[in-house]
Amino acid sequence: MRAVFVTGTGTDIGKTYVSAVIARTLHERHLKIGYYKAAVSGADSIEQSDAGFVNTYASLGQDNNTLLSYLYKRPLSPHLAARYEQRFADLDSIKKSFLSLSRSYDYVLSEGAGGIVCPVVYEPDLKLMYSDILKSFGIPTLVVADAGLGTINHTVLTISYLKKLGITVNGVILNRYDEENMMHCDNLTMIEQLSEVNVIGVLPFGSASIKELKKPLEEYFEEPKQSR
Repeated sequence: MRAVFVTGTGTDIGKTYVSAVIARTLHERHLKIGYYKAAVSGADSIEQSDAGFVNTYASLGQDNNTLLSYLYKRPLSPHLAARYEQRFADLDSIKKSFLSLSRSYDYVLSEGAGGIVCPVVYEPDLKLMYSDILKSFGIPTLVVADAGLGTINHTVLTISYLKKLGITVNGVILNRYDEENMMHCDNLTMIEQLSEVNVIGVLPFGSASIKELKKPLEEYFEEPKQSR
């Protein structure tokens, strides 16, 4: 199994939509692609969650029970939603569910929630961040960012934080990108120069296809370190 983790510069920048487009792109190339999200909040069912959307949009046909590990109904950060329900995520269980996908898929796309500084559990005696989950998987990340105003700061800070944690950043994807917009073009250049990470793809607003700028998307997936 080769995998990659998709994070974002914040909430509502289109991370799930970009994940769905990546999954569909690989699926249409007849690659065995699966999807996994450790904790999802703000949905009454798996079908109505972000994970359900990716499964449907990409026509993966994946068993709903393998798409995620923890589903919370309240539209809150996972740590608050978990506190309300008194049902807390367990890292070992999450890691086991993620690795189990290797039996069925050659590629696995895992998606985070919000930005990388997202608490999944934050109790006095137990703390779990999405960055902890990513590090336990031993896989690189792709950063989804909006193409518009403010993205230089948000993206460079996100990449800097990931690097500080020792997490490999394999690239940036700019969402809602307009190649005729001078600011969007400059944002792309500045992100690459300031972060020393390539923008590997751009997705125009509402498009169903990522323009791959460097190489095919599947080449950014890597084998989890712990299975090497």
